[in-house]
Amino acid sequence: MITEILGGIFNQILGILSISWWFLLPLALIFIFWEFWQYYIYIGYLRSQKWLLLEIKIPTMIEKDPKAMEQVFAAAYGIYSYGFRFWQKYWEGRLQEDFISFELVGYAGSVHFYIRTPDSYRNLIESAIYAQYPNAEIHLAEDYRNLMPKTLPNEVYDIWGTDYHLSKDDAYPIRTYEYFEASVKEKRLDPIAAITEVMSKLKDDEALWIQIFIRPTGDDWKKKGEALRDTLVGRKKPGSPPGFLEKIWQFFRNLVIAPIEHPVWPEDAKREEQQTRMLLMTPGEKDIIEGLERKIGMLAFQTNIRFIYIDKRDSFTRSNVAATMSTFNQFNTQNLNSLRPNTSTFTIARGLFKKRKLWYRKRRLYDSYQKLMWPKRKSILNVQELATLYHFPSIVVEAPMLRHLVSKKGEPPAGLPIE
Repeated sequence: MITEILGGIFNQILGILSISWWFLLPLALIFIFWEFWQYYIYIGYLRSQKWLLLEIKIPTMIEKDPKAMEQVFAAAYGIYSYGFRFWQKYWEGRLQEDFISFELVGYAGSVHFYIRTPDSYRNLIESAIYAQYPNAEIHLAEDYRNLMPKTLPNEVYDIWGTDYHLSKDDAYPIRTYEYFEASVKEKRLDPIAAITEVMSKLKDDEALWIQIFIRPTGDDWKKKGEALRDTLVGRKKPGSPPGFLEKIWQFFRNLVIAPIEHPVWPEDAKREEQQTRMLLMTPGEKDIIEGLERKIGMLAFQTNIRFIYIDKRDSFTRSNVAATMSTFNQFNTQNLNSLRPNTSTFTIARGLFKKRKLWYRKRRLYDSYQKLMWPKRKSILNVQELATLYHFPSIVVEAPMLRHLVSKKGEPPAGLPIE
C-alpha cells in the first residue's frame, strides 16, 4: 500500500513537471546564471585591485599607548562606503566592503609590522599613522610571503595554524589594553610584548605570520547588541501606547482605589520594575552591561584573525605553537568574551583518513593566507579591541630583535640648489 501511495505521488509530480517545465527550467537557469554572475564579477573586482605592502618602523623610545593605534583604526573606517548603488554591486562587482590587512610577522628572529592595503587607500593609511606617530617611517616592502614556497606543507616544511573568532555574541567585548595599563611606568604591561618575544626567538628556518583582516561594518550589529543589552537588563520592547478608553479606565480605577492604596500607573510600574532589577544586579552583571555598552558605542569592523607557524619538518618546534596560542589567552575573560580557534580551519584532524584530512586543512589554510581569503565565520571587533591586538610596542617591550627605527630621515631644506 505504501508503494502504491509513493508511486501515485511520484506520478503526480511528473505530471506537474511535464506541464510546467517550460516555465520552471528557464527560472532555474536564470537563478544559476545569477549566482555565477555575482561570483564572476566579485572575483573580477578583487583581481582588479592593486595591493600594496607597507612596512612601518617606529622609534626605539616610543611612549605612546595603544590609544594612538585606536585612532589609526578609527581613521581606517574611512574606507566604508555606507552602501553601494545597484550598478556598483551587480556590474562593478562591489558586493562587499573593501578590507585591509594588518600583519605582524616574525622570521629569522626579527619582528616586522606590515599593513597590506589596496593602492587607493595608501594615503589614508599613511596619514593616519603619521598623525599619531610623526617619527615613524613607512615604505613599500617586498612581500615576505615570497620567502616561502607557494604551497605548503611540502616535503621540507610543515605548518600549523588557525583562524580565531569570538566565543560569544559579537556585542560582548574581550579584554582590552586598558586592563594592562598602570599609572606607574614600571608596572605597565603591553599585551603585544608576549607575541613579539616569541617572534624574536625564532630560528632562521622558522616563521610566524599573523594576519588581521578588518572590513567596516554598518549599524546592524549595534542594533543586535542593544537588543541583547535590553534583554539582560529585563527591558521589554515598548508596546503600543494605551488608547483613549484605556486611559479613562485607568483614571477612574485609580480614583476609586485612591482612599485605600496609592494609585499605580502602568508606566510607573514598568519603570520601578526596571530600577529594582538594576539594583539587584551583582557587580559582575553590572560589569557585563557596562562592557557591552562600551563596545557597541565605538566604531567596529568585521574581523578575522589568522596565524600560521612554519618550520622545517625535521626540527618542527611545537612549543612555539603553544606559546603563540597562549598569547591570545590574555584577552579572554570568563564573564565577557574570549578568542577561540575556528574548528573549521584549525590544523587538527580526527577520525578516518586523519593524515589526509590534516594535509588538506593545512594546505587550505596556507592558501587562504596567501590569497587573502576570509573564512565563513567572522567576528566583529571595535577599534579599541583591534588596537589591543595590533599596535606598535611601547618602551616597556624589550624584544631584542624588534625592528625599531634607529634614525629618522629628514627632508632637504627649502631653497636648496639642485645644480
